[in-house]
Amino acid sequence: MEERPETDIAIIGAGPSGAAAAAWLARKGYSVRVLERTHFPRFVIGESLLPQCMVHLDRCGLLDAAKAGAYQAKNGAAFCRGEDYAAIDFRDKFSQGPGTTWQVPREDFDRRLIEGAQAAGARVDFGVSVTGFHADAIRPRLSCVDDSGQSFDVDARFVLDASGYGRVLAHLEALDRPSDLPPRCALFTHVEDHIDPALHDREKILIGVHPEHAGVWYWLIPFRDGRASVGVVASPEQLAQAGDNDEQRLWSMLAQEPRYARLLKAATATREVQRISGYSADIRRLHGPGFAILGNAGEFLDPVFSSGVTIALDSALRAAPLVARQLEGETIDWQREFEHPLRQGVATFREFVDAWYDGRLPRVIFHPDQQPRVRQMIASVLAGYAWDTDNPFVAASRRRLTSLAERCKLDSEAAIP
Repeated sequence: MEERPETDIAIIGAGPSGAAAAAWLARKGYSVRVLERTHFPRFVIGESLLPQCMVHLDRCGLLDAAKAGAYQAKNGAAFCRGEDYAAIDFRDKFSQGPGTTWQVPREDFDRRLIEGAQAAGARVDFGVSVTGFHADAIRPRLSCVDDSGQSFDVDARFVLDASGYGRVLAHLEALDRPSDLPPRCALFTHVEDHIDPALHDREKILIGVHPEHAGVWYWLIPFRDGRASVGVVASPEQLAQAGDNDEQRLWSMLAQEPRYARLLKAATATREVQRISGYSADIRRLHGPGFAILGNAGEFLDPVFSSGVTIALDSALRAAPLVARQLEGETIDWQREFEHPLRQGVATFREFVDAWYDGRLPRVIFHPDQQPRVRQMIASVLAGYAWDTDNPFVAASRRRLTSLAERCKLDSEAAIP
């Protein structure tokens, strides 16, 4: 008889999608081995969660582990543009489900999730890089090397790639395809913010629009301990003109937005300014013989609506039950049951990202007299419920956003004397 594979499921990456899939599968009695290139805790952005995440964390059994972090509560998003200001409360939404979530330092959040997966029975090996992959419907194999330089193989019955920006299988299987989103760059840091509580609701992320350049936007994500994550997103050319180095560029850009300048006037940085550029990515397919690709390891859009962790968790909780069914002998149509529905939600987020950058969505958000029902529908998508096809702004995102933005434009023009 052929020797049994070393593990039922091998998972590349110990971020949220890897931890969620590992926890779910381990609780079902499968042997799970997670291979993580770095050592935790490690810094990463994507710190403002969406309420949809709470559903997924509960499903995989990691909600209590996350609650133990006692993170800053989040109930919505605020937007500013010059003196314009609008706030969206996720609790007042169209879709069913939680309306609140957290803003989290990811080094702590990710550590708690993967420790929860370990407590559920998953094995986690840190400091292990995946260098090769042999795809096989029955017994896929990963080639690995650890921090000491020791090489070894891991045989499994199925492989899940949760490697995030590392995009391990996308590279090894030549699945990458260029994103058609314009190249953008993010500069960011953490600060002791010293924000006057009367000036900003810490239970909301603040998304700002540059007063002159509509494609430049900012984030301010308050944490519970008086710290915050701040960043700016712009084209590489725009950032290059803002200073001689990335620290100068970030603070120069932050000073150009009036509300951010007021809020952060006493802020002091607690870490070096970091840069991520060319982060948008796409992939030809999300599955193959003996493997599936989760979250950012497949397609990544843009950080503007904090969709990354939501998509990561959604993909993990779609894939894990399919893996279990396949290992029990079922034939799974991965295209129909995994890739197609996952990409439907991603496409909804994509329509909102496009509408943000081309000006349609800001026109809607800053409109002074939105219809309550429409506002609830938009709030649902921004809260992460991008798969709720009962919502017209999910079922027909582009048409609905375009029509609504045009009406808002006509209203604004009619109001001008």
